[in-house]
Amino acid sequence: MTYENSLAFARTCDHQDPLQSFRDRFYIPQVNGKDAIYLCGNSLGLQPKSVREALENELLDWQNLGVEGHFEGKNPWFRYHELFLEKEARVVGALPEEVIVMNNLTTNLHLMLVSFYRPTPERYRIITESGAFPSDQYALETQVKFHGYNPEEAILELKPRPGECNLRTEDIVAAIRENADSLALILMGGLNYYTGQVFDLAAITQAGHAAGAQIGFDLAHAAGNVLLNLHDWEVDFAVWCTYKYLNSGPGGVGAAFVHEKHANNPDLPRFAGWWGHNQEERFQMKKGFKPMEGAAGWQLSNGAILTMAAHKAALDIFDEAGMPALRAKSEQLTGYLEFLIKELGLPNSKLQIITPTEPAARGCQLSLLVHQNGRALFEKLTAAGVILDWREPNVIRVAPVPLYNSFEDVFCFAEILRKSWVELEQAPTKW
Repeated sequence: MTYENSLAFARTCDHQDPLQSFRDRFYIPQVNGKDAIYLCGNSLGLQPKSVREALENELLDWQNLGVEGHFEGKNPWFRYHELFLEKEARVVGALPEEVIVMNNLTTNLHLMLVSFYRPTPERYRIITESGAFPSDQYALETQVKFHGYNPEEAILELKPRPGECNLRTEDIVAAIRENADSLALILMGGLNYYTGQVFDLAAITQAGHAAGAQIGFDLAHAAGNVLLNLHDWEVDFAVWCTYKYLNSGPGGVGAAFVHEKHANNPDLPRFAGWWGHNQEERFQMKKGFKPMEGAAGWQLSNGAILTMAAHKAALDIFDEAGMPALRAKSEQLTGYLEFLIKELGLPNSKLQIITPTEPAARGCQLSLLVHQNGRALFEKLTAAGVILDWREPNVIRVAPVPLYNSFEDVFCFAEILRKSWVELEQAPTKW
């Protein structure tokens, strides 16, 4: 696609956008009495207008039916998790029985690590990326300690080459091979939250299995953002949240994937709960855990229906748009954003895009490394009606989300960025 630096071009792109109408199905936050330029869906997706009705339906069933809502409601709560199976599976490229909506991301990660991190004196090491999201770091650190190992010795953090911002796939694969004899698990983000780099999950999984390790991914920033094919890649497990690109609300319900090759393995250790027990026998209240088939067997407690209702409303919209169409628009939006930023003519010594330039290696997000006065620039952008986020020490993350962001959003952001930069350059305190 050939881009132009003009508002007319952006509006033409929006007019031709087959997903344009989906923007009207979300509430856009207001700043100074007008729509904000919301470029923070990588942190929290916007609220679908259908969520309120979805919540009210469940509140009415609770009001009118009480406990009988588990079996008599419009969407009976007893089998509520089944409402998500096919649509959630399409988000991550899985079979319906391989996914489950439950808990939240980090709880699900710990549950998966119970099953898939089974260290031995010979195989106890974990490979992850340096600078992984803190929840992943803390989960791995505490799991390793729980098993009696030293995190400094057991966790191998992979760093980019000197002078580079992103990991190379060949370096990840080489590290896996070099540590094959001691490697128990590979746990990486599908997409690094700080740089926006998408990892080659298929290549990592293949190399990890060849080394005899289990493979898992935190897809918090990848689910609903990039094309995934967890089943065919034979990933062992994955976890994700639903409040970012899937727009299910702050602290919304999480989800997990367990490949079918593990789903009915009675020898695989797990922490069990009542809701993961065979639902045909659940109310017999007998001893002896019998897991449900598939990922549903990892459930602990009955579902949090109100947060699940919000997710259902959001997922229905997402599934209607379809991941292939969303991904195609995402590549165009980030391509346009990259083009406009480069049009500013700023040297990398002042502002640098640290997200890979290859479309397959990035999602909706571009991370801008601002070498001086980055916080001042961020605050100017915020004051001008742009909602994005700041990550210490000096990165501004900008995420045009295809479901509700427009090309005009991207153009207007770039114009505000240009004006803000000029104002800071002309300020008495120089960069």
